[in-house]
Amino acid sequence: MTPTDIALAPTVHGYWRQETVETIKLALPMAFTQLGQIAMLTTDLILIGQLGGEAVAAVALAHTLFFISYVLGLGVVSAVAPLTAQAYGARNPRMTRRSLRVGLWAALLIGAPLTAALHWGEAMLLALGQPPQAATQAGLYLAGLAWSLAPGWAFVALRSFMGAVNRPAPGLWIMLTAIPINGALAYALIHGAFEAPQLGIYGAGIATAIVNVVMCGFGIWAAYAMHPFKKYNVMGRFWRLDWPLMRKLLAVGVPISGAFLLEYGVFAASSLLMGYISITALAAHQIALQVASIIFMIPFGIGQAATVRVGHAAGRGDPAGQALR
Repeated sequence: MTPTDIALAPTVHGYWRQETVETIKLALPMAFTQLGQIAMLTTDLILIGQLGGEAVAAVALAHTLFFISYVLGLGVVSAVAPLTAQAYGARNPRMTRRSLRVGLWAALLIGAPLTAALHWGEAMLLALGQPPQAATQAGLYLAGLAWSLAPGWAFVALRSFMGAVNRPAPGLWIMLTAIPINGALAYALIHGAFEAPQLGIYGAGIATAIVNVVMCGFGIWAAYAMHPFKKYNVMGRFWRLDWPLMRKLLAVGVPISGAFLLEYGVFAASSLLMGYISITALAAHQIALQVASIIFMIPFGIGQAATVRVGHAAGRGDPAGQALR
């Protein structure tokens, strides 16, 4: 090492320690929020499992189509995080607000056609050669679950915005509150408990959709009314669609969606192949896949935090900070 390197070593080590601490502080709530998201679908699986192995197989088929649709929009709305983080790092509140706004518009514009398409889930699964009884039940579940696409993406955009301004906690608390509510509502609608209508597997999908809409509503309220978010006036001129920034969001988000789709495509293909073997194999595969999804959420949350920190450094013109992350 040169004398200059030796002199700078304490500064570099201090910078690393600071960045490690800041990234962990951001990553923990983000990771737990991701775990909460998958916990809602895991709760559905556990409750539907009481209806029998064929119902679990139907969930496997429904989740295959649902997640193919979900990841198509997930990458786009996830691009809110780097765009907002860069604007926040550059101390540009107007761009911070605009980045969230185009993310919410993207959730609406992409969600509408894909929600409609998922209502044809049974026909798609039958065309793919899946067992007819499981495909029929999967179609019922998807008819309810499909309505959670757009509000689910909108909530991802909202919590990406919150994380990008270093305040991810409200998104986590909304998610933690939603998990038991989703479980209770799904149980009630599946079995007709607490004087609710007995809807079976369709009820589980409706419950998750209702909870996602409520979460989105609370997320919008938090971003609009809570400190420090309210200073950004996130709903200001919401009706004005910002096409130049939308193109930038798509330029960043579409490749992310493509990577997600390629990654999930492997799991989707394996689920469909299990359907050719037997109902039991399909149900067992879904349980194993759900466990793997839970484990995956932790590194995914850490990756989101790293994305935000890089965006902050890019926004304030700190190439060394970007490299260290």
